[in-house]
Amino acid sequence: MPTPSTPTHVETPNLRVLSPSYPITLKFMDVTYRLKKMDNKRSSIIKAIFESSKPSDQIISTEDRIILKSVTGIAYPGEILAILGPSGSGKSTLLNALSGRLHGHALTGTILANSFKLTKPVLRRTGFVTQDDILYPHLTVRETLVFCSMLRLPRTLPREAKIAAAESVIVELGLSKCQDTIIGNSFIRGVSGGERKRVSIAHEMLVDPSLLILDEPTSGLDSTAAYRLVKTLGELAKKGKTVVTSVHQPSSRVYQMFDKVVVLSEGQCLYSGKGNDAMRYFESIGFAPSFPVNPADFLLDLANGVCHVDGLGERDRPNIKQNLIHSYNTILAPKVKAACMDTVSVPNKNTLPLGSNTSKECRHSDRVSLFDWFNQFSILFHRSIKERKHESFNTLRVFQVLAAALLAGLMWWHSDYRNVQDRLGLLFFISIFWGVLPSFNSVFAFPQERAIFMKERASGMYTLSSYFMARIVGDLPMELILPTVFLIVTYWMGGLNPDFWSFVLTLLVVLGYVLVSQGLGLALGAAIMDAKQASTVATVTMLAFVLTGGYYVHKVPPCMAWIKYISTTFYSYRLLIRIQYGDGNKILHVLGCYHGGSDRASCKFVEEDVVEQISTVGSIGVLFLMFVGYRLLAYLALRSIKS
Repeated sequence: MPTPSTPTHVETPNLRVLSPSYPITLKFMDVTYRLKKMDNKRSSIIKAIFESSKPSDQIISTEDRIILKSVTGIAYPGEILAILGPSGSGKSTLLNALSGRLHGHALTGTILANSFKLTKPVLRRTGFVTQDDILYPHLTVRETLVFCSMLRLPRTLPREAKIAAAESVIVELGLSKCQDTIIGNSFIRGVSGGERKRVSIAHEMLVDPSLLILDEPTSGLDSTAAYRLVKTLGELAKKGKTVVTSVHQPSSRVYQMFDKVVVLSEGQCLYSGKGNDAMRYFESIGFAPSFPVNPADFLLDLANGVCHVDGLGERDRPNIKQNLIHSYNTILAPKVKAACMDTVSVPNKNTLPLGSNTSKECRHSDRVSLFDWFNQFSILFHRSIKERKHESFNTLRVFQVLAAALLAGLMWWHSDYRNVQDRLGLLFFISIFWGVLPSFNSVFAFPQERAIFMKERASGMYTLSSYFMARIVGDLPMELILPTVFLIVTYWMGGLNPDFWSFVLTLLVVLGYVLVSQGLGLALGAAIMDAKQASTVATVTMLAFVLTGGYYVHKVPPCMAWIKYISTTFYSYRLLIRIQYGDGNKILHVLGCYHGGSDRASCKFVEEDVVEQISTVGSIGVLFLMFVGYRLLAYLALRSIKS
């Protein structure tokens, strides 16, 4: 998709393309999240089985695991609220709750934006940056943000304004130097970790969010990169945004940039308030460090039950957390709750992100016209081509196909028309190779893209149907080139029917078979959504299809015979035989089978393998139904995925 290379004619300050950003005051009080835990102890199950008089609902007992317990805090516009705590303390769960991603009876408490419950207009003004950078590795920084801008910004905006918005965010987050560098990942060299994290933030900044929530954005970064990133967040906060972030172990200068801090330990609050008041609070309750220390390190030590305080040793560790929780509940919690109750926002057009314009924008964005659908399809199609061309035509895959083509051509070099068994072996090899390879490659497609797909769908960037059709259509020009090259080499080296029309028909059958096999892999991958499990199922499925394909076993046991009628290999193999030998009468005459020919073994082989058993139209019809059916199953499987 062409994009302008010099957008310098657009002024950065005037690029706010959505309705004006509303400041949001976020308050959360007594947030509790319980997770049902099944107690499947073998002894209790066996006991319940033998005690038939016991009700069945007592066979398995349930108990709640508390992930969060009465967490309270407040974040104002222009501030950074940092959630601190060790791994497993509930930081990510709290952020998911604050961003509206947790629902149901398991979540209790009160979460308010400007003294109102979270609504769709508020959530559309909320940017959520996950801990992992979920980005396409082969796209450049600029391509990533331009595609995101095209899909995510309102459809009423002109294309030039969306591109200008992406360029503005690139400048705002300091990504200009690396805008033409690919994102990369752990296997592909690209931008640095800090730059990749800023790209993830830029994704959310495109919609000019009033509330920005980040899950451990400094994870995996060195202290300097972490400082620069948090400094960028501070600059965003100064523009009136409310920033809430979790941080695992910040440096001292990073900690100094936090306006407010919430310290969690095993889902419970140890502190909630201003960052520069935290040390004084813990000193007031008898927890002061015995030597100068990074405040963040000291707070994390307390959250872990470790404290370098005179008179407290390792034996006192279990009591440290209990004392801290008790002190918080009796001293600090009432003050924090009172502050939340006192700061009631007055509903007006400047503070309340629930105005009529925003609501109309929200309702309008839920409807997708045919024109909008094709626009989404076009953008996703171009993005798919740019991203997948590197995977489809990487050196190893091209070498794999060419090596197989040359080996097959040399093994069956100018095979004799009358040597039916060898020639059918070549046709069956083609069926196996182009049945297994496409299905195995496509089985990874949706599992690998699941994280990106779920993230973008949650943001409302496009419809499922436009994504699915762009993915399917985008594969066609790339998945059909290598089979064509393979057949050009193998067909003429193997000495198959030299008639050009026969070659064209063979090519059409192989290409159709590739598309059907690809559909099978897509369906399995979408239904299972686990690459390893799906590949295992694909292996067993293709093994069954190959064994019943009609070459290895002629008399399939009745209990297994039904498999061949759903075998893609069986129908493609029959079509390839039909193109080479017709209905078998000609080769029977050549071998002299009707006149008592001497080669009775070859005659029997022709009668069992070549003589038509299923009509050509029937084979084509079944393959077409499989082509449509597998993709329909893949679409329905994707549609059933819950956020």
